[in-house]
This record gives sequence, C-alpha cells and structure tokens, in this order.
Amino acid sequence: MICINGKELNERSIKLSEYLNGNGYNPNRIAVELNGEILPKSMYGETVLADGDKVEIVSFVGGG
Repeated sequence: MICINGKELNERSIKLSEYLNGNGYNPNRIAVELNGEILPKSMYGETVLADGDKVEIVSFVGGG
C-alpha cells in the first residue's frame, strides 16, 4: 500500500502527477515529500509511487 498524508491508498503503483491531478492539487502551490526526501517539482511527472512509499503533500497558504 501507498500511504499519502497518513491515509492508505489501495494502489500498487500510481504516477505522482496522476494522483495530484486526480485529487485537485495545484503543483505550483504544494511541496511533496517522498519517503522523507523533498521531491523536486520537475520529478512529479516521472515519479511512480509504489507499494510501501510514504508521501506527505503540503499546500502553501497565503495570508497576512
């Protein structure tokens, strides 16, 4: 299973960009940590999440 933000995803593998697009994330307003390492935005399209991966997605929020 793939764990994203503490929730288990019932997928054996999925492309990160497909997951982000399918769940309404704007790649310009997020940061992704994959297995404890920050993933460069340039890698979103070619990264395939696999069984055992742990992902944290953080959204940037503006304010004052």
